[in-house]
Amino acid sequence: MSIKRIESGPRMSQAVVHGSTVYLAGQVAAGDGVGAQTKAVLAQIDALLTAAGTDKSKLLSTTIYLADMATFAEMNAAWEGWVSPGNTPARATVEAALATPDYKVEIVVTAAI
Repeated sequence: MSIKRIESGPRMSQAVVHGSTVYLAGQVAAGDGVGAQTKAVLAQIDALLTAAGTDKSKLLSTTIYLADMATFAEMNAAWEGWVSPGNTPARATVEAALATPDYKVEIVVTAAI
């Protein structure tokens, strides 16, 4: 099977397509607060999924990393406004220290093509 790398750099690719599955790297974005950052990250995910030939209705699994679990409801409000109804993926949400204190949320997804 072929492997297609999207937005590949020296350290990582933003997405990798193998067979009928696309794997996205952890997506982060700058912004004021977890709600704004979540919306920006979800827009990035939409763009990467489109580049891979798929969309959010085909999400298989998602891991969401929050810098502070106290922001869970705010993140969830943005998520629920974005996720495809009836096509919700398997999902885990955990608290973790992210790459810089400016990042409040990081999202990793795997989707079918």
